This record gives sequence, C-alpha cells and structure tokens, in this order.
Amino acid sequence: QVQLVESGGGTVQAGGSLRLSCAVSGLTYAMAWFRQAPGQEREGVAVIYTRTSSTNYVDSIKGRFTISQDNAKSTVYLQMSSLNPEDTGVYYCAAATGMSAAQAYRVPFNKDSYNYWGQGTQVTVS
Repeated sequence: QVQLVESGGGTVQAGGSLRLSCAVSGLTYAMAWFRQAPGQEREGVAVIYTRTSSTNYVDSIKGRFTISQDNAKSTVYLQMSSLNPEDTGVYYCAAATGMSAAQAYRVPFNKDSYNYWGQGTQVTVS
C-alpha cells in the first residue's frame, strides 16, 4: 500500500515560482505530477523513475519545471518557475507500483499508468 500526501500549493503572480512536495510511503517505481485545470482533463507534466532518477517532461513545461526526489526524506518535488496563468490547476502526485510500473515506462503521461494518487494541491497563478 502506498500513501501520497502533497503540499506546497498556493497563489503566485505570473513569473513567480513554487515548489510542490509529495511525501511518499511505500515502494514505487515511477512518480509523476499531473495537473487538472477546471473543465479539463488531468494531464501528466513530469515523471521520475525512482530506481534511476531519470526524468521526463511534457513539452509545455520543459525548462520551467523540475521533478526530483529526496530518498532520505521519501519525498518527490516539483519545482516550478516562470509560472503563467495557464499553469493554474490542481496538481496531483501519482505513483506507479507493481504491474503499473511497465506501463509508466511506456506511457508516462497517461493517468491510467498510475495506481496511487494523492489528494491534490491547488496552484493558482494570477
């Protein structure tokens, strides 16, 4: 069983920065950040493969967001900079374990590749 708890959301002006945290309990193979704007589908933005620390990003946030992990703290981070209003939404931490791990390698930004989710944290860019 894996538990995920996000924190760090808030309101920031355009051009500003935020760092989201996801506290993880349990063994995972891939960790990802997704976001969901009102009335839109949940979209994956960044993934980190926990054994290798290799990362992958969607084009819309490349160069602005960085996903990282601190194994000592069992925490995954999403450092976001140069934020713009289009980045507004609820941000979710997701984990792939067990049989989901292979799918997370094949289709890392598909929400069906992840079998555990956090409760979400709101990010608002004004």
